[in-house]
Amino acid sequence: MTKKWQDWIGGIAAQNKLVQTGKRLSFDGKVVRPSGVVTDGPYTEVKESIGGYMFVKAESSEEAIEMAQGCPILMTAGNVEIRETIQA
Repeated sequence: MTKKWQDWIGGIAAQNKLVQTGKRLSFDGKVVRPSGVVTDGPYTEVKESIGGYMFVKAESSEEAIEMAQGCPILMTAGNVEIRETIQA
């Protein structure tokens, strides 16, 4: 599984789309779920927690969703939240 994560993140970095930022996340976004299901969200529930995060550069939410489709967390029934950043 570690190799899958390295390959996925490495592929994003190779496209120069992995970035560092100090910006805050917006409250609106999309959630990519296993089997390619994309819903509005995120809507935090008590049973959910964030296991990690990364910032990517994308021209649109559709491009960010496409990147998220390859995330290894989806193989273990996890979700990927897509959010824009906002100015602090």
